[in-house]
Amino acid sequence: MDRALRDSLQSGASTQSVIISVKPGYRDVLRQALRQHGDVIKSEHPLIDAVAVELHSVDVDELANQPWVESVAADSFVYSKANRTNSGFESIQNVEPSGSSTTLRNTLRTTLGLPSVAGPGTPTGATGVGVAIVDSGISPSDDFTGRITGFYDFTKNGLPTPPFDDYGHGTHIAGLIGSSGKLSNYEYQGIAPDVHLVGLKVLDQNGRGRTSDVIKAIEYITANKDKLNVHIVNLSLGHPIYAPAKYDPLVQAVEKASAAGLIVITSAGNFGAKERTGDPGYTGITSPCNSPSAICVGSAMAKDTTTRDDDVVAPYSSRGPGWFDGVAKPDVLAPGHNLASDTNVSSYLYNLLQANHAQAKNGLPVLKLSGTSMAAAVTTGVVALMMQAHNQNLVSHQHKVLTPNLAKALLEYSAISLAGADYLTQGAGEINALGAIELAETIDTNKPNGSWWLGIGNRGTSLIGTQVYPWSRHVIWGDAVLTGNLVYVNNIVWGTGIVWGSVDDENIVWGTSVSAHDENIV
Repeated sequence: MDRALRDSLQSGASTQSVIISVKPGYRDVLRQALRQHGDVIKSEHPLIDAVAVELHSVDVDELANQPWVESVAADSFVYSKANRTNSGFESIQNVEPSGSSTTLRNTLRTTLGLPSVAGPGTPTGATGVGVAIVDSGISPSDDFTGRITGFYDFTKNGLPTPPFDDYGHGTHIAGLIGSSGKLSNYEYQGIAPDVHLVGLKVLDQNGRGRTSDVIKAIEYITANKDKLNVHIVNLSLGHPIYAPAKYDPLVQAVEKASAAGLIVITSAGNFGAKERTGDPGYTGITSPCNSPSAICVGSAMAKDTTTRDDDVVAPYSSRGPGWFDGVAKPDVLAPGHNLASDTNVSSYLYNLLQANHAQAKNGLPVLKLSGTSMAAAVTTGVVALMMQAHNQNLVSHQHKVLTPNLAKALLEYSAISLAGADYLTQGAGEINALGAIELAETIDTNKPNGSWWLGIGNRGTSLIGTQVYPWSRHVIWGDAVLTGNLVYVNNIVWGTGIVWGSVDDENIVWGTSVSAHDENIV
């Protein structure tokens, strides 16, 4: 029984919205028990052997103690920002005052090592790379013309509908990932402007949704990933961690999606500062960012400059480790502070956050938001570029696309460390699109295990603006920091079927004691 459910039982409510997970093969037994007690099944979740139920409070203990029940968790509300006040939005205090259209600078692409506007020879997320955005929806506009290839409303049980976004968060996320920039005369082009998008609406007009609806969306993507042509999933939402990862239904859904080959990118949460004092606080990571296989992204402040010299960790960005399990998170940082992106002027957020309004130079209204949601969106766009670069370099690669573990490793290895920030604050560092794309392009995934698979030697540095920056050249595996040329050689851990961070008693994953190569994080 998770913490949220235990707390809810104290309220005296007659029923509880719960997700019951059972051992494989026992869902029929669970259904029979629920019918006998008159409890109402709301949805089935075969991907994780679970059922969402409106359960009589008096039945909770009896069910939780059944030997075939793995866990009983609250069907918790999720928010685009899982904050302490449950207000559900990227908070105003985390956004700097809006500048005028003449002073607002957009250096997002250049600080990642990308050209300010994508041109010939630069990856754009083309060649069929698909991203699923599980959020509040996407408002269609000329910035996404012809590239929203599916839209499903899971606040209404997955109903296919024309795309819309009454809250506004999902549109902002979609713009950062893949806006063409046409409406702003390319001033606010997204990271992967040719990527195709599938919208899965799980948040309502107030930015709130149920965990079970998010799980349904993840199940739908996983079951239909080939039909939808989706390779990457963005989850810029979450709730506090209420249970260990193995008993968290949302985490388990993410793990199943990752095992199916989907690269799942999540936001770390905006709990990096202690509520009363504002001092740095640890263990603020939210679910499902504590999923071992997810790419968990914190937020950096790039200060509207291309240089990395003035970049710092955003004070609100959640620090690790994850609660209960102590897993080292976040994995990486990305720019997430004060980012302007597409908006719908009739949306809830646009009308609520008047101080966050801005304009492109041509007068187009844009909305500035800050948070790890934005950082996760930026990372999602970068992974789309990595996938395109990898697939286009060699035709033979197209049957061996980037796996979730390899994508995370390349992001971490090529990241640029921020001075003064520990691993539980910045992970491996701030992502470097230029370096990650270079690695993804040159690695030949057809090479057998144990073989050098880097096609072209790399200096381990990237030119960003006018300055050369060294890569972190390390990967955080579990609670260990691994260094050396590890991503230059094929290893079974870069494939599928290996949970990120796992090391068994025989050390068969790496073939030698991990402790011989690492420094301890926690």
